[in-house]
Amino acid sequence: MKYVALVYYQESIINAMTEQEWHDLNQECVSGVERLTRLGHYLAGQALQPVDTATSVRVRDGEVLIADGPFAETKEQLAGFYLLDARDLDEALQLAGRIPPARFGTIEVRQVRELPPKDEGVQT
Repeated sequence: MKYVALVYYQESIINAMTEQEWHDLNQECVSGVERLTRLGHYLAGQALQPVDTATSVRVRDGEVLIADGPFAETKEQLAGFYLLDARDLDEALQLAGRIPPARFGTIEVRQVRELPPKDEGVQT
């Protein structure tokens, strides 16, 4: 089964790191991805640029509304994601617990919901 591990942390904690601490954390993440890949659990993932680079898009009454910043002000910001292959939620949680930024924030684990195939319309 596929699970997404969403990585959240307070950017203020990351911004307070020295260059060496930031470098070490990134290298730890790279090593973690290599390990997950070797074990066949890593499908995809990406880190995100800081939240101050975000733009939110909403559609209300047919009008597209664009706003600078994230959707909501929160204590922790979405920093990236891992797409994992795990046999069940227990294994996905175990894998997520080894994602290095979990020490600074939260890893939200959610099972991927597959969309149904495209509807070809009603056959008459």
